[in-house]
Amino acid sequence: MMATLSIAGRPIGAEHPPYIVAEMSANHNGSLERALQIIRAAHEAGADAVKLQTYTAETMTLDVNHPRFRVKGSNPWDGEHLFDLYRKAMTPWGWHERLFAYGRELGITIFSSPFDRSAVELLQSLGAPAYKIASFELVDLDLIRCCAATGKPLIMSTGMASLAEISEAVQAAREAHAQGLILLKCTSAYPAPPEAINLRTIPHMAEAFEVIAGLSDHTMGTGVSIAAIAMGATFIEKHFTLARADGGVDSSFSLEPAELAQLVKESRTAHAALGRVCYAQGELENSIKRYRRSLFFVRDIPAGARITEQDIGSLRPGDGLEPKFRSGVVGRSVKQAVVRGTPVSWDILA
Repeated sequence: MMATLSIAGRPIGAEHPPYIVAEMSANHNGSLERALQIIRAAHEAGADAVKLQTYTAETMTLDVNHPRFRVKGSNPWDGEHLFDLYRKAMTPWGWHERLFAYGRELGITIFSSPFDRSAVELLQSLGAPAYKIASFELVDLDLIRCCAATGKPLIMSTGMASLAEISEAVQAAREAHAQGLILLKCTSAYPAPPEAINLRTIPHMAEAFEVIAGLSDHTMGTGVSIAAIAMGATFIEKHFTLARADGGVDSSFSLEPAELAQLVKESRTAHAALGRVCYAQGELENSIKRYRRSLFFVRDIPAGARITEQDIGSLRPGDGLEPKFRSGVVGRSVKQAVVRGTPVSWDILA
């Protein structure tokens, strides 16, 4: 498995805290000022990056009034005309320079999902430090090659993809000399129910494709993301908004600032708890080890008397012999008189 890569100098891999990405998507609601506020809120919450989406309605679909160009299904956009939806949701290209500059000013990374070659060219001109391939674009091998050829790290979401399609995308990226590759387990449902996430795929995907693996999480809340970290995810992406009540294309399944801050905090805790395979007692445990059970005399016994089962007990603290020696103690005699509460030790026994 790929050990580590970095985005804008921030290392990503198993030895480092999870990389947390706040996905702005369309949650700017058509306001540049709101987009800037989202970047600031993500920074204040402790996220590593804010991700944009770079497209126009014209690069996504056709302005054709036909049922096939309408969204159908159980999702927040059911019935919408695709062209109108993308025109409403797009992040205007004229904003990009300002958004990237604001990220640099605050010290939070900005990168994006391009949806065609012209978007890659724009992002290259702005010094984008990485590229993200959205799940719906994973089958666009030309776009993958275009992004990989920039020499920047490439993140690819795998929602809806078969194992064969993921393999083709990875091959295309590597043939175009991708300089670092992250695959994200993703379930393309909005919101996605936890039982549909299948987090056990994450370590399998990392091993099968020899990549860093993570999660693009469309579930509500932060629990699934934290669980993903326990499964080895080192990159977590969540949609982010200032307030779900404000509405918007993606707001219904997005985190709010307090939730993002909690995700950042708990992800660091989860990563710290992973540690390593270890059965030895650490310093913390050694300090209280003496309070384990051990053998004690529970009544007074005169010198020379034989020890019976009723004379000793397995009690705390751990100053006496370990309880496993009980059968070897019973039946022996004591060299000297002992009083109740004396730890059993070999030097007392005859």
